[in-house]
This record gives sequence, C-alpha cells and structure tokens, in this order.
Amino acid sequence: MNNHSPHIGLFIPCYIDQFYPNVAIATLELLEKLGCKVTYPLGQTCCGQPMANSGFEADTLGTTSKFIRDFAGFDYIVAPSGSCVLHVKEHSPKVDKLHKNQAYVQSRIYELSEFITDVLKVDSIQGSFPHKIGFHASCHGLRGLRLASDSERNEPAFNKTLQLMRELQGMEVVELTRKDECCGFGGTFAVSEEAISVQMGKDRIADHLDKGVEIIVGGDMSCLMHMQGIATRDKNKVQLMHFAEILNQAIS
Repeated sequence: MNNHSPHIGLFIPCYIDQFYPNVAIATLELLEKLGCKVTYPLGQTCCGQPMANSGFEADTLGTTSKFIRDFAGFDYIVAPSGSCVLHVKEHSPKVDKLHKNQAYVQSRIYELSEFITDVLKVDSIQGSFPHKIGFHASCHGLRGLRLASDSERNEPAFNKTLQLMRELQGMEVVELTRKDECCGFGGTFAVSEEAISVQMGKDRIADHLDKGVEIIVGGDMSCLMHMQGIATRDKNKVQLMHFAEILNQAIS
C-alpha cells in the first residue's frame, strides 16, 4: 500500500445506483474505514457492458470515452461489481485518442474485495455477523478476474471475498453442492432467454435452501437481484446481501 492514503474513484454500476444505493454507501464507508480517500464522480454513467454484451460494442465508444475521462485522475478505481470491472478492464472497445489514459484506467480498476486484499493488503476483517450464509460466486468475477478458484481447474482453493469474512464471529459458511454454478442472470440473457434464465436461478437458490442458508451473499448485485426476484415470487424467505454491506456492518 502507498505511504499516502490512496485516492479512490468510486465506480457505482447502474443497477446499484438505481436499485441498491445502500450497497454503494456501504462500499464508500468501508473504503473510508480502511483509510482510503474516496471520491464519487457525479457525472459517471453506464460503463457500456449491457450494449457490448448484446453485440453493440461500437455503440459504446461514447460511454467508454466518458468513463476514461471521468476516472483517469485517480490512484485507483474501485467498484462493488466484478462484471462491470471486467468489462472496463478487458472488453471495452479501444479508444485511440485516449489510449494512454485508457491503459492507465484498465490497469488501476479493481473489484472491491480484490482491491482490499491485493492492494490494501488486508488479510481479513474483524467483527461479528452471526448468520448462516451461502456464497454465490458470480461468473465474471470468478473466471474473468479470478477472485476465487473455480471447479474446472486443478488448483488450490482460494476466495478473496470469503477470506475477508473468515474471522467474522458467528458466521457459518455452508459448502454448496455446485459452488460456482451460474445463477442464469447474464445481463440481457435474462431477457432474451427468460425461461432458461429463471430455471437456472431456481436451481441456484435451491442449492442454498437445501443447506439451510439464511443469507445468500455475493459480490455482484446483478446476480443477487435476479435471484431475489425469483425468491420473492416463490415466497422463499432467504435474504440476499452484498458482502460490502456485511463487512461495513461488522466493523461499524
């Protein structure tokens, strides 16, 4: 970690801004508690991932250019979303006139748990959260950013998010039958392939419910939003929370 407090540009994805502002607030407060100076650029907009994933990458040049201009002046860019970070880092279109700033932004953007463990070098967080949880590993963070080991690789097990929560008193983390299966959200996939998406979500929730989970915890509110909708319609009482809310509560 730098000798000075790193100046963070806080990137809040659209769906968090619109539907889950408490996750944004928890992320801000958590970073500040960990010694960071945090700024939220008020003019920020969508990173362009939904359009790009739907095949309209060329139409995201505007949002990509704006993102670069909004965030190029910070030590780091941090977001509570693996999928949006991966898009900016690896899948956004090249902007030739901003290539130096784009390269800088792509090298300095981090998902929240990745930033805390890899940049701030925080091993774990002390506190209390006496609940039985199941952890949902979202696909982009898992296989794109490598936030955790996945089942198709022969490698030692690790999970950067759960590492941060491992010393929380009273927390029980269950072992799922299919620990890194997709929830079926997939952005616009949930619209274009609704029936498949819903069934995948039902299967994912069932794995947690079978283990008696109180709270499904994850690092992408898009996935949790998808499962929350299914759980609510099916009248399942399981709760869903972003890990930023848990860690922020635990050390408040």
